[in-house]
Amino acid sequence: MNHTAAIRETIPVKPERKPYKQNRWKKNFWGYMFLVPAIVIFILFMWVPIFKGFMYSFYSVDFVKGNTFVGFDNYSRALTDPDVLIALKNTLYYMVLCLVIGFWVPIAFAVAISELRKFGGMVRVAAYLPFVLPAVVLYGLWRWLYDPVGPINALLGTIGADQIPFLTDSRWSMISLVFMETWQQFGSGMLIYLAAVLSIPRDWYEAAEIDGAGVWARIRHITLPSLRNLIILMLILQIIATSQGYQSQLALLDGGPNNTTLTYALLIVKYAFTRLDYGTATALGMLMFVVLGGLGILQFRLNKEDN
Repeated sequence: MNHTAAIRETIPVKPERKPYKQNRWKKNFWGYMFLVPAIVIFILFMWVPIFKGFMYSFYSVDFVKGNTFVGFDNYSRALTDPDVLIALKNTLYYMVLCLVIGFWVPIAFAVAISELRKFGGMVRVAAYLPFVLPAVVLYGLWRWLYDPVGPINALLGTIGADQIPFLTDSRWSMISLVFMETWQQFGSGMLIYLAAVLSIPRDWYEAAEIDGAGVWARIRHITLPSLRNLIILMLILQIIATSQGYQSQLALLDGGPNNTTLTYALLIVKYAFTRLDYGTATALGMLMFVVLGGLGILQFRLNKEDN
């Protein structure tokens, strides 16, 4: 027994290891502290308004007499208002136009710039410049371009074509807005796609060139398949962004002519700040929140499956 006890005394005793979570918390304590302001701001300016909007959607909001609980009356009014159906149709039409006219533009520019041997940097800057224009300057510029005596109609007149009432004809009003926004927005998307294209290993292109593949073959079999996940992500983000579009519709046409540019988000703004019906406005907003939340979950699941 004494011999065994002596052997045990000579064996060093390992110190007790602290729990892994406790060590990680102490190690990253100051990192977590730096996150606290961002988390607080995110909660105050994102989730608190969402929660209050959900609560106000069940009330008749009156800042003088006080709020009155009305249950689902705001939702009933929102779903029976004929303007809501018009706004939904216009929003879907706007989203489709943005996909058909504008979605492929940044992809095409990114691929084209990646194939340039010279002046690539200058073309990138030129493509991105419209994105940095202030909104006031942008809308003033395009109102002048779309004017009946503006440059576009003057050019049409020189070639003997009829003038186009871009902003006063219901057939052209939404298309005109989409062209304007495509011109302004494609530069930012182009840089994202260009970064993805430049991250593709150059060895793939060199091997394809050795095998005799031309430009279109390289784009079809290398570039586009490599951009598949990014294209799906950008598609979902564009659908979410265009479903909330209202700024250009409000600034240029205020939903006209004849409500042809009245989008869903613009109708919410009109309910809140023109009709002063905040309850119905928040009910419409909550319905949009549910739909966009579903799209966000879909995008998350698609990314998870791809990874």
